[in-house]
Amino acid sequence: MTEHPRLGSTVLGYPRIGPDRELKRAVERYWRRESSADELRATAVELRRAARAEMTGLGSVPGNTFSFYDQMLDAALAVGAVPPRFAEFAAGDPLDLMFTMARGAEGVPALEMTKWFDTNYHYLVPELSPDTRFRAWLRTALDDFREALADGVVTRPVLIGPVTFLLLSKSTVPGFAPLDLLDDLLPVYAQLLGELAEAGAEWVQLDEPAFAADRTPAEFDALHRAYAHLGGLSVRPALLVAGYFGAFGPALPVLASTPVEGVALDLVAGTDDVAAAAGLTGLRDKTLLAGVVEGRNVWRTDPDTALSRAAMLLGSAGRVEIATSCSLLHVPYDAARETALPDELQERLAFAREKVAEVILLGRALAGEDVAGELAAARAVAGRPARRDDRVRARLDALGPDHYRRPAGDVRAKAQQVALTLPPVPTTTIGSFPQTGAIRSDRAAFRAGRIDAAEYERRMRAEIARVVRLQEEIGLDVLVHGEPERNDMVQYFAEHLDGFATTEHGWVQSYGSRCVRPPILHSDVSRPEPITVGWSTYAQSLTDRPMKAMLTGPVTILAWSFVRDDQPLSDTARQVGLALRDEVRDLEAAGLPIIQVDEPALRELLPLRAAAQPAYSAWATDAFRLVTGGVADTTQVHTHLCYSEFGDVVGAIDALDADVTTVEAARSRMEVLDVLGAGVPRGLGPGVYDVHSPEVADEAQIGALLRAALDRIGPDRLWANPDCGLKTRGEPEVVATLRNLVAAAAGVRSGSSG
Repeated sequence: MTEHPRLGSTVLGYPRIGPDRELKRAVERYWRRESSADELRATAVELRRAARAEMTGLGSVPGNTFSFYDQMLDAALAVGAVPPRFAEFAAGDPLDLMFTMARGAEGVPALEMTKWFDTNYHYLVPELSPDTRFRAWLRTALDDFREALADGVVTRPVLIGPVTFLLLSKSTVPGFAPLDLLDDLLPVYAQLLGELAEAGAEWVQLDEPAFAADRTPAEFDALHRAYAHLGGLSVRPALLVAGYFGAFGPALPVLASTPVEGVALDLVAGTDDVAAAAGLTGLRDKTLLAGVVEGRNVWRTDPDTALSRAAMLLGSAGRVEIATSCSLLHVPYDAARETALPDELQERLAFAREKVAEVILLGRALAGEDVAGELAAARAVAGRPARRDDRVRARLDALGPDHYRRPAGDVRAKAQQVALTLPPVPTTTIGSFPQTGAIRSDRAAFRAGRIDAAEYERRMRAEIARVVRLQEEIGLDVLVHGEPERNDMVQYFAEHLDGFATTEHGWVQSYGSRCVRPPILHSDVSRPEPITVGWSTYAQSLTDRPMKAMLTGPVTILAWSFVRDDQPLSDTARQVGLALRDEVRDLEAAGLPIIQVDEPALRELLPLRAAAQPAYSAWATDAFRLVTGGVADTTQVHTHLCYSEFGDVVGAIDALDADVTTVEAARSRMEVLDVLGAGVPRGLGPGVYDVHSPEVADEAQIGALLRAALDRIGPDRLWANPDCGLKTRGEPEVVATLRNLVAAAAGVRSGSSG
C-alpha cells in the first residue's frame, strides 16, 4: 500500500453560525453599519477557534468550513468567478463584494439562490459563461489553514470539488455548459492545492456531492479527468474526495481509478457503496471514510449498525476510518443545552457536539479498543421506541380514495369566479408581513409569563387589524392576516401538534444570516385543537375582501423538521396530512374563502436518483391532497413553492391539484415559466418581488416581469405576488414595493384588456 498520512476518525464539516447565532448577529450589525469589517472578522476568528476546540479528539479536524454567507459563493470567489455586473465592487473590501453578490444592490441583481441538494440549506448559484476567466483570487482556505496552524491545529481544508462546482453553476449563455470550463478551472485548483501543501496541509477534502445524483457519461469522464489531473500533481496534499446525500454509485469506480488517497462514503443514505467497494481493487491502497454517523438528523447512532457497516469495508481499502455521513452544518450545536425536553426524548438526541463524541467512540471501537461499556450505553439509548397513537393509525387505515380528491379544476374555477369576484391578474402576498421588534418582544414576553394570554391576544389582534387596514389602503385584492403570532412557518405548527417537540437552542443555518430551529418529530402526530382558525376568522371579520388562511403543508413540515427514522417517511407524512386536514375543514366551516397550503420543500425532498422519484412524488402529493381533499368547489386552494429547480417536480406540482400555485421567479427573471407555464394548467403566480433583497422593486421592473408572464400564461391564470413571505423585510421597503406591485398589476390588467 502506498503510504500517505493517516486521517483518523473525523467529521466532514461543522456548524458555523455559533451556538447562540453569534455570526448572524455580527453580520446583520455589519449590514446596518453598526460595526466595522474588522469587528465582523474578529467574531469570525472566535467562532472558528471555538469550533476547532469542539472537535478536539478527532483524528483530523476539517478546516475552511466557516463562511460569512455560503460555501458555494466562497468557492466562486476563490476561483475569481465574479459576474461582470459586480466588477465595480471587486476593488473594495471582499466582504462587501460577497454580500452584494448574495443580496444585490440598487440596479444590481443578486445571484440566484436554490436548495443545496435535498436539504433546507440554500446556496448561491455561480454564474459562468464562455468568457469566464478563472484565477486564484480569495485565499480563504489558505488563510483559515494558517490561522489554525498558529493555534497549533493542522486542519484538513475543505473545498467544493471542481466538478460539483461547475455542475451546480448556471450558464448565462444559452447552449453553453459550465462543465466545458473544467480544463480552465483545474489549473486554479492545482495552484490552490500547491499553496496549501507548501503551507503544511497534509490532506485536503474536495466535496463532490453532485455524484449522489444520476450523471451522464460525460460527467463521469469529467470526474475522472479532474482527479487524474489533480492526483498527478507533484506538489499537493493527500486528496480526500467526499460524497454525501447518497451513494457515489457509478462514480466510485471512477474515483478508485484515480490517484486520490481517500474517498468519503455516505453510508447512511448510500449503503449500496459498501457492496460496490468490495470489488474495486483501486481502493486497496486508499483510505475509505465510513460515513456511519448521520449528519442531517438528530438521533443517537445505533453503534451496532454503524460498526457493522464500517467493518464491511475493512477488506476493501487500505484503511477504514469512522466519519459523519455529511457535514454537521445541518444539525444544531449541543443537545445538552436543551433542558426543557422530556428526559425520554432528550437522551435520544445527538447534535453536533454529541456526534463528534460518537465518531470518536466508534473510531476507537473499530480500532479494537475495549469500549464495551460505552457501546452498551449508546446501544440502550439508540433503541428507544417512538410513542404510538392507535386512534391516528385507525383513522388513516379507514381513509378511501375519495378523501384525496376534488372535482375537476375547471368546475372549481367557475365556482370560485362567482364566489370571489376577483379581477384579472389579482394581487396578493404569500402570507407573512414584516415582524417588528415589538412583535418579537410581545411573543417573548408571553412565553416568559410577563403578559398573560388575554393581553398577548389583544396585542396580536391589534397588529392583525393594522396589517389588514394597510393592505386595504395599498389596494391588494386578496388579503392575509400577516402572521404576527408565528415565529416560524414550521415551528409554529409543531408547537400546536402532538408528536413534536421544539428546542430552545437548536438553531441551524438556512441561508446567509437566516437561521431556523427545526422541530423534532418524535412520535405519532395529531392535532389536539384548532391552530389558526381564531386568527384567520378575526382577520376576515375586519374586511369585505377575501382573506387567505395560511397553513404549512405536510411535506414541508417533514422537510424542515428532524423526523423520526423508525418508520417510512410516507407514513409520517400522512399523519401530518391528516392533522392539517382537520384544520382545513375548520377554516372552511369558519368562512375562510381561500386556504393556502405552502409546500416550498416539495422539490427539496425529491430523491436525487431518478429511480426513487416516482414513489416519492406519489406519497408527497397524496399527503397534500389528503389535506385539501373534500373542500367545497368554491373554496380556493393555493400552494406556494420557492427557491427550487421546479422543472424536476412539474408533474408533482400539477398533481397537487391546487387552484393557484405561487412560485419564486424574480431572481431568475421568469425563467421558471419555461417549465411551469404549460405544466400547471390552473392559476399561477410567478413572484415579481425578490424578498431576499433589500432593494425596492419599482413599478417598471414589476410591470416588465408581469408582462413577460402574461405573454406565456394569459390574464385568466396570472396572479401578481412576491416571491415569498415578507417576514424578514423592513416595512417601509415592503409597503413601497407592494404599492408598485399593485400599480404594475393595474397597468398590465388594463393593457391586457385594451
